[in-house]
Amino acid sequence: MTKIFAHRGASGHFPENTMLAFEKGIEAGAEADGIELDVQLTKDGRIVVIHDERLNRTTSLKGFVKDTAYDVIKTANAAAGHDQAYSDLKVPLLEDVLSWAVKKDFLINIELKNSVIRYEGMEEKVLEAVKRFNIEERVILSTFNHESVALCARLAPHIERAVLTADVLYQPDQYIASIPATGYHPKLNSPGATDEVLKKMRSSSIKVRPYTVNRPEDMKHLIELGADGMFTDFPAKAAALLKNE
Repeated sequence: MTKIFAHRGASGHFPENTMLAFEKGIEAGAEADGIELDVQLTKDGRIVVIHDERLNRTTSLKGFVKDTAYDVIKTANAAAGHDQAYSDLKVPLLEDVLSWAVKKDFLINIELKNSVIRYEGMEEKVLEAVKRFNIEERVILSTFNHESVALCARLAPHIERAVLTADVLYQPDQYIASIPATGYHPKLNSPGATDEVLKKMRSSSIKVRPYTVNRPEDMKHLIELGADGMFTDFPAKAAALLKNE
């Protein structure tokens, strides 16, 4: 059964990577099997949930996350560009999301945003938080930085790891096994996400979960193909399609 991940929460309708978007992603009507979120480190080493290296696009602040202390970031409106009704939404800490998630039962894909800025110690900090909340079996760690995937394999081999890519990988099944990882998260409709590649990966017992899948025809195709999962901004739409299969 194809699992549905609410990409940055139900971000097609709600401000991305906010507690509201995560809550809406798994509540009745959306019924995602999991959420996907992105983490960066603040100037003072806190793990915040935000996609961009800069604060500019999604918050009321400007500048790099890495150059800004959490005490400043927590004052920001995390719904820049959205309706005023969301003006009280804040940038959550990873621990805020995990303390909410631990009371429920869904998967959590944590994307380490460390391929542009190499956050020193990010892997250890994230793993410490995951272990503290005792949810290792529900977590998938993913990143475009495949050296970081390998480090996570050494630090916590029991936690699932996935390779994110928008590129073509040479012999991807062997490449992923060499890291080692067990998940393949390719960009939808990229040369690395052809039907042939996805079928080959699944035959190698590698979990295939393309991103970002927002068109109904793409959702339906992946369900029919037997993809292990998909990341979508519209989890309710994907859940409705899945029910009809």
